[in-house]
Amino acid sequence: MLKEITILSFGGQGGVTAARILALAAVKDGKFAQAIPQFGAERRGSLVRSYLRLSDREIRRHSSIRKADVVSIFAEKILKMVELKDYLKENGIVIINSETGGDYCVNASEIALSLNLVSAGWPIVNTAMAGAMAKVLGISMDSLLKAINETFHGKLAESNSKAAEKAYEVVHKCR
Repeated sequence: MLKEITILSFGGQGGVTAARILALAAVKDGKFAQAIPQFGAERRGSLVRSYLRLSDREIRRHSSIRKADVVSIFAEKILKMVELKDYLKENGIVIINSETGGDYCVNASEIALSLNLVSAGWPIVNTAMAGAMAKVLGISMDSLLKAINETFHGKLAESNSKAAEKAYEVVHKCR
């Protein structure tokens, strides 16, 4: 079954990297996956859209996603900038970096800050959000950790792995 996911993040939060990590983890789980970034000359703080497709079968679509089965929101402020209905299919699922406001919630910012995953004062929430998304999407923690360790190295791999594990543990239904 094909699942389409849209990630809404600000430039600098790691939304593109999270999509890539999740696609790699899904492949390690024996699934088919695509990570499709969409950005131009965005800079830190600009809205960035990333797309992810997961399936048990070969994926033949290569376009951006209009309305997704799952929308992952990397910052609560994004809800003030977009109409969620423009991105989400009816009965779709929202995963949000917040304690409220979505179907699934995780405080990815707090996790990132606690592990010093910060750049220019901004928490880098990509791996924490990837952990939460992996849990909701049925991607194994083992495959996610392998994908993170292929993406990052040394202490950075260790911190990002911890962020993903923590978020995988604590993501919860919030409505």
